[in-house]
Amino acid sequence: MTYQETIDFMFAQLPMYHRVGAAAYKADIQPTIDMMAALGNPERKFKSIHVAGTNGKGSVSHFLASILQEAGYKVGLYTSPHLVDFRERIRINGEMIPQQAVVDFVATHYPLFTTHSLSFFEMTVGLAFDYFAHQQVDIAVIEVGMGGRLDSTNVMPPLPTTHYPLPTDAGGVLLSIITNIGLDHTQFLGDTLEKIAAEKAGIIKDGVPVVVGETQPETKPVFESVAAEHHAPITFADEHYLVDRIEDYTTELTGDYQKKNIATVLEAVDVLSNLSPFTSHLSPSAVRRGLARVVTNTHLHGRWQKIGETPLTICETAHNEPGIRAMLGKLKTMDFKRLHLVYGCVNDKDFSHILNLLVSQFSILNFQFSFYFTQPSVPRRLPVTDLVAAARELGIDGPAFDNVKEAIAAARATADPHDLVLVTGSIFLVADALS
Repeated sequence: MTYQETIDFMFAQLPMYHRVGAAAYKADIQPTIDMMAALGNPERKFKSIHVAGTNGKGSVSHFLASILQEAGYKVGLYTSPHLVDFRERIRINGEMIPQQAVVDFVATHYPLFTTHSLSFFEMTVGLAFDYFAHQQVDIAVIEVGMGGRLDSTNVMPPLPTTHYPLPTDAGGVLLSIITNIGLDHTQFLGDTLEKIAAEKAGIIKDGVPVVVGETQPETKPVFESVAAEHHAPITFADEHYLVDRIEDYTTELTGDYQKKNIATVLEAVDVLSNLSPFTSHLSPSAVRRGLARVVTNTHLHGRWQKIGETPLTICETAHNEPGIRAMLGKLKTMDFKRLHLVYGCVNDKDFSHILNLLVSQFSILNFQFSFYFTQPSVPRRLPVTDLVAAARELGIDGPAFDNVKEAIAAARATADPHDLVLVTGSIFLVADALS
């Protein structure tokens, strides 16, 4: 198969949740466990950091990978979803996995995938872990896809800190990170913060330290209880780092909400710095360089990313209430005459609530604003006709466009040079914009 044929085959296998939704969700990691055994258990052949959370887990993963890279390590990075190129999901020191490596892996293990009806996400995790093992990375940063307990990435074994100093060939999870908890994917993870926290706490492993980014009264007891059960040392980043006192760290990611992610990263670095073999390498200068060069090192996209000038045009992947509130915090700091919001989303989001939140906050902030409604180019999209109809019921008017390219063009054509055009509502809408 060619590379494109290989990718098409992977996409077609019980399609990815991020594109089609519930039809692709598997509440069972046994197929991944069986696949890893058939692959020779690559997940046991490299050290790893496992990152979960409702928001910020992608940024935290990229920050940590960048810092470890600046410290001189060979760093694997697994994230999801991709925005433009499938290979964005699997990187070593910022470089995407080669197309031929994807083709060879699928060709070699094609009978395994088809016999066991493995999903896109399961195959991709197998590909990533196999690639990192064969490339002998020093450490890999692994982002959870959704939840934690039943996520395919949650097959990595613990590497308890009590075993230090470690032999060089030891593999497993050195550190677990949970950024925060919000109400997202409630149909799968639960309809309360406590239930969602319990699912994400599933990545906590025996004897492995865990860092929680944000202290929340509903979720802190959940994390403390699970950590105690697993004898896992637990720390809360915002109890050690005050978010409003970390302005002296510069980064290419400009959203103000990144301060919370930086606090989580700094706490994670503190924990790693006490673990051999990282003690002597994670210097303050490596941390500062890694934060400052995160986009350059890891090629992260879509987080408050500028895609146009005059008028300033920004893409932001915020797609749930916590993310939208963080985005609003950034908007408060900006100077513009009118906000032109290009908005589209997928069909399992509470878009009526999000639209109400946006309009109410815009009014409180005295923003002049206009909406331009559109839809992402994935099967899971909310049709723009449905979005416009729902918006009108809420008293919100705006033109409809079949795709984000047309919506952005209309917004930019209408906007004054001192206005702001903001594209948001879905990761996939941003992916379309960047494409």
